[in-house]
Amino acid sequence: MGVALGDYHVHLHPHVPRPGSPPPGVYPKEHVEAYVEQALARGATEVGFTEHLHRFADFEPAIADFWETGESGDLVAHSRQYYYDDLNLRLDRYVSAVTAARERGLPVLLGLEVDFLPAYQDVIAEVLRRHPFDFLIGSVHWIGAWSVDHPAVAHEFERRGVRRAYEDYFGLVTELAESRSVDVLAHPDVVKKFGHRCVEEPLDLYERLVRAASRNEIAMEVSSAGLRYEVAEPYPAPSLLRMAHAAGVPITLASDAHYPDQAADRYRELVRYAWDAGYRHRVAFRTGGVREAVALPDPYEDEHWPLERDDGV
Repeated sequence: MGVALGDYHVHLHPHVPRPGSPPPGVYPKEHVEAYVEQALARGATEVGFTEHLHRFADFEPAIADFWETGESGDLVAHSRQYYYDDLNLRLDRYVSAVTAARERGLPVLLGLEVDFLPAYQDVIAEVLRRHPFDFLIGSVHWIGAWSVDHPAVAHEFERRGVRRAYEDYFGLVTELAESRSVDVLAHPDVVKKFGHRCVEEPLDLYERLVRAASRNEIAMEVSSAGLRYEVAEPYPAPSLLRMAHAAGVPITLASDAHYPDQAADRYRELVRYAWDAGYRHRVAFRTGGVREAVALPDPYEDEHWPLERDDGV
């Protein structure tokens, strides 16, 4: 019996290129195929590419200056610099690269990671409608002018306070779920990335998010990316994932890979994490946005995981 897994959060360009990384906006066939080959080698059966919306010049006329909020000048300056340093892709080239890979027979889906910028959602949606995306994942990377998951401005946690940072972050993620503008909530508690934790686990914030996701039929991503950062835990937290399962919120699986060797990163561990929260199925997307439930393999049965990998499992 094969393992029916998908990695539904994969980027073709890193924020910090490694030697050998193609220039931004260039998509060599072998580069695209390297992600797919790595994912398949780890038991995945398909890859959903989801480049960051904010990196595409197509959106710049509509969203530029979103960081001009009147907040702390250091946050404004950092976000301006970060945005323009990362503004180096074009949607048509990205879409063509992924669709061409599918035409070559690769098991890939065309997605996008949509930054939630509440004041700009209508103009963002207008641009998105011009392209044949199979699914959209939504994420909160900015709280006003604060790039919440960027290490250069992590000092804002001390200035704002951890509990308030969580309130501000989860307020936006909940609003994103209520907007029904995406199919999946990406790394739904990325606010914990650097290890900042509330004194008491914010179950009230989790509950509001879970209710919104359930009510609006939005899936939640279970991501191994957190294992690569200081928090050393998948997204979302165990309590949040258990609450999501109890409420009937479906899940996808994700690595948030930015380099080929991260595709389907630690997937047996990730499936075990989802399994322990009660999940036995994941959501799969098909061309045109069709959804279906796909059974998760048993992470405790070796027959489903024929390849030994250096991933701590």
